[in-house]
Amino acid sequence: MTRLSPLPPVHPKRQAAGGPQGGSGSNALLTPTAWHTIGPFFPVGFSEGLADLTTAGTRGMPIRLTGRVLQEGGGPCVNAVLEIWQADAGGRFAHPRDPGWREADPAFRGWGRAATDAEGRFTFRTVMPGGYEDPAGTRAPHVNLAIIGSGIMRRLVTTVFFPGFPEANARDPVLGCVPEGLRGLLVAREEEAGRFGIDVVLRGDEGVETPFFVD
Repeated sequence: MTRLSPLPPVHPKRQAAGGPQGGSGSNALLTPTAWHTIGPFFPVGFSEGLADLTTAGTRGMPIRLTGRVLQEGGGPCVNAVLEIWQADAGGRFAHPRDPGWREADPAFRGWGRAATDAEGRFTFRTVMPGGYEDPAGTRAPHVNLAIIGSGIMRRLVTTVFFPGFPEANARDPVLGCVPEGLRGLLVAREEEAGRFGIDVVLRGDEGVETPFFVD
């Protein structure tokens, strides 16, 4: 999978000469262990009841954000866990680091969690987020999304934008970090009124794989 900030290269580990396993002056490559499916493994109910960010009285336009998490080749990523967080409809976060946090919608949770099903599908119920001013620039309405799952060594983070805000999207400093030809991969499609879809492709050819950001 491609990340938009470089990570240090990984090299085979060598046992230092004279080390505890290297013997006298040995500098041979260590024998790799067999492949195993790695965790995390989630308990039953880990995501239950957390996919709805709204409560009675939540302000703003209700929307559903749906999609699939796909592996290389298009197969579903089963039982992955997705977490989203976003501003409320007024562009506020209920957090002291937001200068306007006292104006945040008290009926909006701002964070949610969902698991993928056997077809890799997920669904969140939320509201259309508002844009806001940030030290990096004016942010377009967006939803932050993180993915964790079996076989993923560290969580993957990306951002979902919406098609109804072309001018705001063009100015957004985060979307502007993505190569122009790949930006459309982070813009959800409007499938029907109030329902938006996004597919998250963990690995694939350029133009197919979802851009991820270093967390």
